[in-house]
Amino acid sequence: MGNILDRIVETKRGEVAVAKVRRPLSELKAALRDVAPPRNFLRAVSKTPTRGVNLIAEIKKKSPSAGLIRADFDPVDLARVYHSVGADALSVLTDRIYFEGYLGFIAQVKEAVPIPVLRKDFIIDEYQLYEARAAGADAILLIGEVLPPARLADLLELAYELGLTSLVEVHEAETLAKLQAVVGFPNKKRSLLGINNRDLKIQKTDLSTTETLAKQIGKDVVLVSESGIKTKADVERLVQAGARALLIGETFMRSPDIAAKVAELLGPVPVTR
Repeated sequence: MGNILDRIVETKRGEVAVAKVRRPLSELKAALRDVAPPRNFLRAVSKTPTRGVNLIAEIKKKSPSAGLIRADFDPVDLARVYHSVGADALSVLTDRIYFEGYLGFIAQVKEAVPIPVLRKDFIIDEYQLYEARAAGADAILLIGEVLPPARLADLLELAYELGLTSLVEVHEAETLAKLQAVVGFPNKKRSLLGINNRDLKIQKTDLSTTETLAKQIGKDVVLVSESGIKTKADVERLVQAGARALLIGETFMRSPDIAAKVAELLGPVPVTR
């Protein structure tokens, strides 16, 4: 069945097909009338950082590459800790089979903290955007190595219409070049450009991915570097490369003291006056 990314996407197709039967799209659209407006994920992540870089802190129990990451996993408690240490936004894994995520985590987390939340999943269908918004998500992930450029552009447009911010993620230089030609960065579709340092096909991580791809974009593009960030030196390296925000999950999830680990990587929470 190919690499792990291919297997995940194939599984996701089956999940979406089942979900469409279980909860028809018309029902999802009707549910949107009762959902609170999305929080501004774009503004939270693109604002001038108060300690060098903005933080998207990730809530993740396990992954295909790392296995179980955190045994004492409580998304609400984790969200509260992240908020207390100054996270600007949250990323919540909702893939069930490969990450033991759950779409319902989004509403639980948003009830507990006031910061915006990204639905972290493998989006392949318009249905998932309506599903994300109905679940309370403020942002969604669109992966360039999963979606053909024209398809990604269509989903980006729908996300914009639904009020969602899109984190458009790439890993390969060729993918970025194709998306720049079709979507363009920056654009007016409430999107951020994410560079994933992890090759999802082989689950190998290299921080130089951000450094290399950042040279292909303009300085006015809001750049998010994702994956493999473990030390303060890593943070400084990626900020130097041009990252405005960092998405960090596993490093925090593995720490027995998340607050201390955030302070170690990013410094103390600034005192507001």
